[in-house]
Amino acid sequence: MSDTDYVLAIDQGTTSTRAIIFDHSGSIVATGQKEHEQIFPRAGWVEHDPAEIWENTREVIGQALSRADITRHNIKAVGITNQRETAVVWDKTTGKAVYNAIVWQDTRTQPIVDRLAADGGVERFKPIVGLPLATYFSGTKVVWILENVEGAREKAEAGDLLFGTTDTWVLWNLTGGTDGGVHVTDVTNASRTLFMDLETLEWRDDILEAFDVPRSMLPEIKSSSEVYGTVEASSLLREVPIAGILGDQQAATFGQAAFDQGESKNTYGTGNFLIFNTGEEIVHSKNGLLTTLGYKLGDAAPHYALEGSIAVTGSLIQWLRDNLGMIGSAPEVEELAKTVEDNGGVYFVPAFSGLFAPYWRSDARGALVGLTRYVNKGHIARAALEATAFQTREVLDAVNADSGVDLTELKVDGGMTANDALMQFQADILDVPVVRPVVAETTALGAAYAAGLAVGFWETLDDLRANWQEDKRWTPNIDADERDRTLRLWKKAVTKTFDWVDDDVN
Repeated sequence: MSDTDYVLAIDQGTTSTRAIIFDHSGSIVATGQKEHEQIFPRAGWVEHDPAEIWENTREVIGQALSRADITRHNIKAVGITNQRETAVVWDKTTGKAVYNAIVWQDTRTQPIVDRLAADGGVERFKPIVGLPLATYFSGTKVVWILENVEGAREKAEAGDLLFGTTDTWVLWNLTGGTDGGVHVTDVTNASRTLFMDLETLEWRDDILEAFDVPRSMLPEIKSSSEVYGTVEASSLLREVPIAGILGDQQAATFGQAAFDQGESKNTYGTGNFLIFNTGEEIVHSKNGLLTTLGYKLGDAAPHYALEGSIAVTGSLIQWLRDNLGMIGSAPEVEELAKTVEDNGGVYFVPAFSGLFAPYWRSDARGALVGLTRYVNKGHIARAALEATAFQTREVLDAVNADSGVDLTELKVDGGMTANDALMQFQADILDVPVVRPVVAETTALGAAYAAGLAVGFWETLDDLRANWQEDKRWTPNIDADERDRTLRLWKKAVTKTFDWVDDDVN
């Protein structure tokens, strides 16, 4: 390995696709990024164009290589990380998706969830797969496509359709598509489908039968760190091995070097996702968390995790910008929030896609409560930021209850960690220090680490631990009575979102 050797990570996220090149120290060398369209055909429906995502992937790879002034010969491996539950179904002979990708935030599959839950409840498969039946996961999205896209069921039964989350879609295209594309996913993404047995790490035929999804559609399940194939000949990265795949939240945990039992991280992105490493033990939550795969390195034993998933955090700030026009750019929300001393009694519960952990209430919808004539847009901006911290506190309480060990500090990453006011409030509400690393792009870094380990770019996990450096720390600075008061009012506000959706309400 020389000083001109690097690893490239493709981060296929909810709002954009990025290619980031990392050096051996884990530092960013260059980045390419391009947003893709957010498609909202109806209330509760969220879609992406898979063809646009693939085209953007090719483009951002070129941007990153150009900005680093290097070629494929400098790239030793490619890692992929992705929005995990977003489902793509495509024709393997044409390479075209039969329908738009149905995004993890989409709630259209609630009738399918209800149908499957009629025999055994929403936790029908949870002892096997670690997940409740919910619109969040990709399994019900595949069912919707098979049942609602003309000809899809027949093509699937004939073996002509493939399913994958966006890691699989990008990998298949990168490795040749219709000309020998590799149809593979890793254990972390497979664990978010509702189809994978946590113990065997294999698809469950009985569950596929219950969902009526042909097994031939599903990708092969591999570890998170091994060579899956090489980039096809027409690409700027031709012949470079693709050697790492991790779902975005597991990738961020890996990028934070939280490799061991008891370590955790919280990512602040479109949504918030707190992952707590439970080591080689499968821990089934009694407090509304998900049991999921943390990572699996080659032939080594898998590491499992508890996860608290929050649907709407950063996307609430986007909503203030795009739907209400309250701010012109996301960073402006902090300045607006600073114009007031407190939230003015306002609490904003952004249950736009129902409530995820720890409630799992698909019948919930967003609520802004406590409004008086005194309230101005500064209070609303502050309440929107505080909603992220309150939701994280509830998830962390569930983690502490399930694990039996109270977290002593929280490692954080993602775009919203640049917001000092939010991070200070987070520390105040949690009553533990909040710590941000120097390299905040831990999602892409985790994918790079997984790929680099597979090809020997990094030798051991200790090499990766040595790369982690603290950038900033926020310590609690709030009166305990005030913390308790605001938490009590937040929990009261959450109850106001319940039971909103009736059978005749979208």
